[in-house]
Amino acid sequence: MASSSVALLLLTLALGSLLLVWWARRRPRGRSVCVVVLGDVGRSPRMQYHALSLARRGFDVVMLGYCGSKPHDELLSNKKIRILYLPEVKRIPVGPQICQYGIKVVIQAVHLLYVLLLKTCPVVYILLQNPPGLPSIAVCWVVCCLRRSKLVIDWHNYGYTIMGLTHGFAHPLVQLAKWYEKLCGRLSDLNLCVTNAMREDLAKNWNIRAVTVYDKPASFFTCTPLEKQHHLFMKLGHSYSPFKACTKPLDPIFERSAFTELNTRSRKVLQLDGRPALLVSSTSWTEDEDFSILLKALAKFEQWIVDGENLPSLICVITGKGPLKEHYGQIISQLCLKHIQICTPWLEAEDYPLLLGSADLGVCLHKSSSGLDLPMKVVDMFGCCLPVCALHFQCLHELVKHEENGLVFVDSEQLAAQLKMLFSEFSRPDNKLNQFRKTLKESKQLHWDESWEQNVFPLLTHT
Repeated sequence: MASSSVALLLLTLALGSLLLVWWARRRPRGRSVCVVVLGDVGRSPRMQYHALSLARRGFDVVMLGYCGSKPHDELLSNKKIRILYLPEVKRIPVGPQICQYGIKVVIQAVHLLYVLLLKTCPVVYILLQNPPGLPSIAVCWVVCCLRRSKLVIDWHNYGYTIMGLTHGFAHPLVQLAKWYEKLCGRLSDLNLCVTNAMREDLAKNWNIRAVTVYDKPASFFTCTPLEKQHHLFMKLGHSYSPFKACTKPLDPIFERSAFTELNTRSRKVLQLDGRPALLVSSTSWTEDEDFSILLKALAKFEQWIVDGENLPSLICVITGKGPLKEHYGQIISQLCLKHIQICTPWLEAEDYPLLLGSADLGVCLHKSSSGLDLPMKVVDMFGCCLPVCALHFQCLHELVKHEENGLVFVDSEQLAAQLKMLFSEFSRPDNKLNQFRKTLKESKQLHWDESWEQNVFPLLTHT
C-alpha cells in the first residue's frame, strides 16, 4: 500500500514538473513556425519549399515528419531550419481493421502531442499539411489553443478520398474520416489550397474559406546544360544499364553515354546521332496512378517500330518509391520489348531536377482521388521546360492546357497516339516537342519563392 502511494506521489510530482516546464515555455517566440508533415519529409516538396521560404524571411522553422527520403540539401544546410523526425507508427495486424486503425491513430496523436508540447518551443504559427489530417489537425489545434499559436492548414487534397481508393467511399472508416476532416478543418485560422476548384469546394461543401496558392517549381528546376546531362547519364550508367552506351567509342579520348559523347581533351559534349528518346515519369506508386496505361501505350509504340514506322527507340525512366512498385516491377519484367528500355530508379534529391531538365517528354498518370488537386510532378517538369502528356481529370486544365503547353489523354490508346505523333519527327529541330518547349520557355513562370512572396507571406503577416 505504502509503495503504491509513493509511486503515485512520484508520478504526480513528475507530471506537475512537466506542466510547470511547459507553462514556463508557453509564450510563442517571435517569427517562429512549426511545419508539420505526418509523412516523409523528403517526399513532401511543397512543405520543404514552405520551410525554405519562411527561413529566408527570418523565421525560425522546426519541421516535424517521418524520416525516409533525404530532403533537399538546401533545406538540410539552412541554419534556421531544424528537422525533428517522428517514429513512423505501423498498424498493428491484430483484431478488426477498424480497431487496428483506431489504435494507430491514438498512438500517433499521443506522440505528436508529446513532441509539440515538450520537444519544441512555442511558435507563432503551426503550418500543417493535409492530408494526412487524422489525427494531426485536432492535435495541432489543441496545441495552438494552449500556446496561443495560429493554425494554418495547407490543403493538398482530401484525406478521406485517398482512403476511399482502398476501402471504398461507403466504408465506415472513410465516412468517419470525412466527418472528422470536415469538422476539424474549420478550426484553423488560415487555409491554403492548391487549386481554385478545391477552394470553391471547401467554401461550398465545407464552409471553409481558403486561398489558392498554386504549386510553383523551385529555382533548381530548370533546363539542364548538356555538360551536366552527360555527367548525370554517366553517373546513372553505373547502376542502370539503359544509360550506358550501346557501343564504345573507337577513340579513347571520347567518353560516351546512351545519349551523349564527351571529348575529354576539348571538354565538348555533343548529343549522339540516332540517340534514343528519353521519357520520364515520376510516381509514389499508389492506387491513384494506373501505370498499366503507360505500359500498354509503350507496347503499342514498340509494335509500330517493329512494323517499320520512323520512330526512335525509347528509354523510359519511372522514378519514385511506394507500395505498388514491386507489383509493377513484376509486370515490367515480363514485357518483351526490344526497342524500349524501362528502369525504375530512386534518384537523389539533387539528381531528380537534372533528369527532368535532360528528358524529352514527361508523362503524368496522376488522376486525383478528389479531382481537386494538381500533380506537383507536372509543375516541376514545366519548371524544366519539359513537355508533358497528362491523364485527364476534373481540374487539370488549371495546369495543363491541351495543345498549348502539353497534351491531355484519357486512355492508353490516346497516349500511344500522342507518343507516336510527338516522336515521329524526333530528329527535326522544329518538331512538336520543341514547339512545346519553346512555349514553356517563353511563359513567364514564377518560381516558388517569388510566388510565395506574393501570395503566402502577406497572408501570414495579417493573420
